[in-house]
Amino acid sequence: MTESTKTVCPYCGVGCGLEVSPPAQLGKATHRDSHGNPIWRVRGDKAHPSSQGMVCVKGATIAESLDKNRLHYPMVRDSLDREFRRVSWDEAFDIIVNRIQTLRLTTGSEAICMYGSGQFQTEDYYMAQKLLKGCLGTNNFDANSRLCMSSAVAGYIQSFGSDGPPCCYEDLELTDCAFLIGTNTAECHPIIFNRLEKYHKKNRKVKVIVVDPRRTPTAEAADLHLAIRPGTDIDLLNGIAHLLMRWNYIDTAFIDDCTSNFPAYAEVIRHYPPEVVARQCGISVEDLETAARYWGQSNRVLSLWSMGVNQSSEGTAKVRTIINLHLMTGQIGKPGAGPFSLTGQPNAMGGREAGGLSHLLPGYRVVKNPQHRAEVEEFWGLKPGQISPNPGMTAWDMITGLENGNVGLVWVAATNPAVSMPDLERTKKALLRSPFTIYQDAYYPTETAAYAHVLLPAAQWSEKTGVMTNSERMVTLGPAFRQPPGEAKPDWEIFAEVGRRLGYHKEFAFANSAEVYAEFVKLTGDRPCDMTGISHQLLQQSPTQWPHPQERGIEEVESRLSRIPLQGKRLYTNLRFHTPDGRARFGAYHSRGLAEPPDPNYPFVLTTGRLYGHWHTQTRTGRIEKICQMHPEPFVEIHPRDAAKLGITDSQWVEVRSRRGKARFPAKVTKAIAPGTVFVPMHWGALWAENAEANALTHPESCPDSLQPELKACAVQLVPVAAESVVTDKTTRTRAEIGA
Repeated sequence: MTESTKTVCPYCGVGCGLEVSPPAQLGKATHRDSHGNPIWRVRGDKAHPSSQGMVCVKGATIAESLDKNRLHYPMVRDSLDREFRRVSWDEAFDIIVNRIQTLRLTTGSEAICMYGSGQFQTEDYYMAQKLLKGCLGTNNFDANSRLCMSSAVAGYIQSFGSDGPPCCYEDLELTDCAFLIGTNTAECHPIIFNRLEKYHKKNRKVKVIVVDPRRTPTAEAADLHLAIRPGTDIDLLNGIAHLLMRWNYIDTAFIDDCTSNFPAYAEVIRHYPPEVVARQCGISVEDLETAARYWGQSNRVLSLWSMGVNQSSEGTAKVRTIINLHLMTGQIGKPGAGPFSLTGQPNAMGGREAGGLSHLLPGYRVVKNPQHRAEVEEFWGLKPGQISPNPGMTAWDMITGLENGNVGLVWVAATNPAVSMPDLERTKKALLRSPFTIYQDAYYPTETAAYAHVLLPAAQWSEKTGVMTNSERMVTLGPAFRQPPGEAKPDWEIFAEVGRRLGYHKEFAFANSAEVYAEFVKLTGDRPCDMTGISHQLLQQSPTQWPHPQERGIEEVESRLSRIPLQGKRLYTNLRFHTPDGRARFGAYHSRGLAEPPDPNYPFVLTTGRLYGHWHTQTRTGRIEKICQMHPEPFVEIHPRDAAKLGITDSQWVEVRSRRGKARFPAKVTKAIAPGTVFVPMHWGALWAENAEANALTHPESCPDSLQPELKACAVQLVPVAAESVVTDKTTRTRAEIGA
């Protein structure tokens, strides 16, 4: 191959377009890494509508990881204390199918679980749903999106009647006021931030508000930074609403014509006067009033949020309270305005479309809805009642299911729960109890591989063809342009082959991923995420946003126009929503605060997050030299006032302890963190550093609606560590051991 390939970046939810060229090109030197291995050249795709040619360090260096530490062949072992042995795919499939059949006959399909990933392509997600929820009759499929975006999903559904971010990236360059809460966009979604920052610098009348306990690079660019105490988001949002109401910055016509439940919300916000809110949040009344004035005086307000909102025991309430501000001021359905959740993973949106959480079905359907179940059963050719009416196990339910013996098989694919799950020591102990764990990934070793009985080599980005949907509902095709190493297979092909060997030949008779996608989009017809007009063939020409229905007769088109905008960059431009009465719903919530607030024994609040260069648990980025040099080790950020009280100096080792575990980090003493709060990056698992796992500290308490754990906050104590008791060479040694 000598021509370049246009594809999509497989890291975050921005969904940047990439253009990739082979290592050897006529008349050009072969591009090699420091070990002499040829690597593909990667640059931004200038024609991609979402990223416009921009690319961050992760996307620019992705090709450097493709041939490092790959899993080449299926491997099995009889117990976790044995060594893996190489087997053929036939033998691996036989072992898996026999175990599934045994469980179906003995304990039932409810003992079978799969934990998937926002790194799946949509075709992978769809095959997994058809296999588990359809053919096997269990809804026990959940994804790491449960830890990421499920509060946004629940908030959109409860407020608007359907999931789906209503905004687009163009709104970043059309807004009068950008309100960023619980998002370090500059590091976690850098290309989105670049677009906003360029626009902000050119238009000084535009206001940017950032709400974050840390003074992040995002906060540095703000006109107003509100460093609130962790857990006081709803206090702040209700306090802004109180002032908007007091100052009459509300759109009464929109409220009356397009919403419901406003009186209940008005009664709640009455209890959040500025003096009370400022004291609770740890900010000044003046700053609170400035935020409310910026919002109220702007014609177009765009809110942006991510994990700092979603990963909370009141995550859905926070999302709905953000949406409330838009509803009371009519800031939705128009350019430059609306509530915009920034998806964490590259295809978490596609997973939501395909039904990739334990309570969802394809096409933005839910398992509790009898009509939704019947529609999918009929489409898949299943007998009525085949799809269970009960939501399946969430990611954390799978852990407790292993503890109590209700899980007989757990199949983990494209994710690394032995680092990313909360209450990590408890998670690891549960994984050790698993009777049978299948682990399907592109790389080896990973932390989760240590808990597997079967390892399945998966093809990754560049080696399989499939679709991903980004935060603005832009669907992009990622074509295969190189062969998978060894015997690695695309995830969807693995799921389909298991389905066929279970006897479902007709259900999984797909020749390629284009056929899988063509079947999937039929299930989106007449749904809010209608993609019936999208195909691999269309996407080969250009990415496209949904809704994008197939062209139909004029009468049908006219009948649908009153309900769903057929195509467009924004949702709800007709100010009609997917609720039974067509009205958006206000949610009335008082603040409950943190699930685990600080106390005299654990006086600090720990918050966790990403760094610019690394991605999740370093399965890929930990093998890229430039990124490891950029972020060589984890750390704990501590405010100088707190450090002085404890006698901690910069770079001194500190043990961070919670009620569940402990970890050690060098201190980074900085005014960028609020007093009483400490920060640790979440990327380092046991392979990359010793005793530096952030999730050894976190707890599994979750939002009652979204069931998303509160990974963003827990109570901790800090203990300075004597220099002689610290082993400092572990990180370097383990990197060398795994060949990174």
